[in-house]
Amino acid sequence: MRLILVGPPGAGKGTQAARLVAKYNIPQLSTGDMLRAAVAAETPIGLKAKAVMDAGGLVSDDIVVGIIRDRIAEQDALGGFILDGFPRTIAQADALAEMLAGKGLEIDAVIELRVDQTKLVDRIMKRADEARANGQPVRKDDDPEVFKDRLAAYNKDTAVVIPYYEQKGLLTVVDGMQPIDEVSATVEAVLSKLDEVSSSV
Repeated sequence: MRLILVGPPGAGKGTQAARLVAKYNIPQLSTGDMLRAAVAAETPIGLKAKAVMDAGGLVSDDIVVGIIRDRIAEQDALGGFILDGFPRTIAQADALAEMLAGKGLEIDAVIELRVDQTKLVDRIMKRADEARANGQPVRKDDDPEVFKDRLAAYNKDTAVVIPYYEQKGLLTVVDGMQPIDEVSATVEAVLSKLDEVSSSV
């Protein structure tokens, strides 16, 4: 089961990914975490990434896809994986598809958690207010201005991969405004159908 989760910040991707990890026993792959791990392990691609970052540059798509290629060859990812936060651009989506095809693999499904973005800002502001009321620090990402910037960046960049996967027939839209358990149940129903199709092939 090779999945991509898409949706704006605050849509609940992290929550749903954690449930899928527990149910299907497949890892959730965050490009940031993988990059840091590759650099720390001093793998060939990690050293290449470190050199770019040390020089103050942005890590190229080739390097990121190389890191994903190495990571999905590890034992825990052989049965599948969940990509969260990647791909962010059409070029990355193409590079990912090409890399997977080279291994005889493909993405099984792309699940978009679709939310009302105006309500999302309200949800984040409420979360920040509750943290303050409980005397807890407000997460940096829950600062309304920071959150609005992240949302704008998502709409400008990452959202473009949604029509890309829709055209390929891989996209399923799930209403992310439902209660968490209902979102999980809808995602489960989508994946059960996939399981049935792959079992019958």
